[in-house]
Amino acid sequence: MIRQLHSADLHRVMEIWLETNIQAHSFIPQAYWQENASLVRELLPQADVWVYEQADGDIGGFIGIMEASFVAGLFVDSNIQSGGVGSALLSYCKQKYPELSLHVYEDNIRAVRFYEKNGFTIVGEMVNDATGKQEYVMQWKSGSR
Repeated sequence: MIRQLHSADLHRVMEIWLETNIQAHSFIPQAYWQENASLVRELLPQADVWVYEQADGDIGGFIGIMEASFVAGLFVDSNIQSGGVGSALLSYCKQKYPELSLHVYEDNIRAVRFYEKNGFTIVGEMVNDATGKQEYVMQWKSGSR
């Protein structure tokens, strides 16, 4: 089931956020994610956050949308990745928003391929100011796929 974030979900969502970032971004020091966790925890309530609640009630993943179309992050518990949770969250948001954009690290090849498979195209490149790493700007528009 996909539903809005409740305040009681925040701890679990942050666990998934930290674990997934460390795992997916081996090219960025782990300390970067640990140091930014408190800021992310503060900013989450400012986004539209949708969680994927599993049958047992545990949160399996989440997606955050800022400013009505920017995917600030999509994270799935590493134990259930490649099981359709990320695609389900994206599909849900595609029904709610006519277009979506995001930034993804160029070195995160698995994520780039995932977004391409889900209809996103690379529309630009940039350097992330905080990490100095190259990112793709990707976009999806309703009717594009």
